[in-house]
Amino acid sequence: MSDEETDLARPTPGEAHAPRRETDDAPLSRRPGDSTVARADLQRDETTRRWGLVTPSATRIGRASSPLEDVSENVRRLHDERHPAMEGYSARAHRLEKLRLTHALCGRLELTPWQRDRAIGIMVDLDLTAFGSQRAIPTVALVVIRHVVDLERERHLGLHDDDWIGEQSPDRLAALYDRFESITDDEEFVSLCADHGLDVTSLNRLRRTLREQLDDQDLGGAVYGRNPYRDPSLPELGVGSSA
Repeated sequence: MSDEETDLARPTPGEAHAPRRETDDAPLSRRPGDSTVARADLQRDETTRRWGLVTPSATRIGRASSPLEDVSENVRRLHDERHPAMEGYSARAHRLEKLRLTHALCGRLELTPWQRDRAIGIMVDLDLTAFGSQRAIPTVALVVIRHVVDLERERHLGLHDDDWIGEQSPDRLAALYDRFESITDDEEFVSLCADHGLDVTSLNRLRRTLREQLDDQDLGGAVYGRNPYRDPSLPELGVGSSA
């Protein structure tokens, strides 16, 4: 090969850093420096990032550019949930948050599937405004869990029936109450209550409020994923089946 042909085959400095196209049949170059970023591209990238947003929370999306200006009408409609795509979003998000946090607390306390579904079924539809300053989702969820678990254990011993209790002897009642174990005696439950500022007095007071709300909102038999009302279109179930 002549010197002229060798000069034509040698790549120019610009071509040495050009990206290889998939259609190129030539093998990848393995010469030193071929995979590095050009100095001009590196400086341009550093200059652009120098003026970028430092933290994810410092976003300007949906915010006015200055305190003296206002957002556009379209953005304000999104914030006020007047846009069809955002209608009812806050209520849906609040419901999902109650479900998620209650489910996490039930898993932390190792509740049975039935107790978990009972607690979640009450929480997802419960109006928390009646609990006043202690209407935080984890706080009310702990009260609901305490109510569900203790009520189930009371039913197991018959302590929920006031008429039946009135017919029992004092010794019999003392033996039954000795067998009753409240979830408030569980160390994990006590630790969670302490983390959310709940003591025995607060638990008892909020449970009385919960009982009132269960009656007012008709949530006494709520179970998540189960419909308490039977479909009238289904056939009646008999005692036995005829073959």
